[in-house]
Amino acid sequence: MDFIRITFVDILDIVLVAMLMYYLYKVLRGTHAMSILSGILLLFVVYIVVRALNMELLTSLIGSLTSVGLIALVIIFQPEIRRFLQVWGNQFRDRQRSFLGRIFDFKGSGKVADLEYINPIVSACGDMSATKTGALIVIKTEGNLQEIIDSGVRVDAIISTPLVKNLFFKNSPLHDGAVVIADNRIVAAKCVLPSTRSEVPISFGMRHRAALGASETTDAIIVVVSEETGNISVAHNGKINVGLSSTELKAELMRLSAPEEPHAKTAKAS
Repeated sequence: MDFIRITFVDILDIVLVAMLMYYLYKVLRGTHAMSILSGILLLFVVYIVVRALNMELLTSLIGSLTSVGLIALVIIFQPEIRRFLQVWGNQFRDRQRSFLGRIFDFKGSGKVADLEYINPIVSACGDMSATKTGALIVIKTEGNLQEIIDSGVRVDAIISTPLVKNLFFKNSPLHDGAVVIADNRIVAAKCVLPSTRSEVPISFGMRHRAALGASETTDAIIVVVSEETGNISVAHNGKINVGLSSTELKAELMRLSAPEEPHAKTAKAS
């Protein structure tokens, strides 16, 4: 009786496929695309079975559907594919930076090194929370936000509490959309953010959905002030902390923005 020979390449192949499936699940879970992916996996299993049983007609039919379906899937899942590659790229970059940091013991992680912007944002958000003025603020860290910036109106002004409040004042022509902050300057206003495709609580409004969507596709820090409740929230890396006080907001911004020590460990937002 012949035994199945398993080589190192076979094991590596299985591990890589398992990792790919894990990342796909991690990115697509909670979205409508997850149910479609389950159907595709089921079809793939059926294809393997009918091929093993030498059912030529079904094998040919499913194979033809697969070749045509790949093109359709790229079109249908374009946002999900982009999000998948973004998440994978961000994780690879963070691990590479951490690895190099351990070797060369250098400081810095590409996060915002200058924290002068924090106090004006905290002060403005506290005031807007009290008056239930809706706000959406995107803080650039390392990733490119050019697409988001180009969707709005260029401002290029030094950040200050009065300016932030005026931009989100309900009668301001720029109050709809997000304000983008980079290098302690307000670089754009009235920017459009991608809405999340994940399942979120019913209580979340458009600003919270937009904040989550932007945090899923960029490494930016997004601050939200709810127009309905006045609650302050912070979204980052696909997660959101809601109902923060001004003190908690400042601590969260400092934690997410400050350059990390190579050996320091920070807790993730829940």
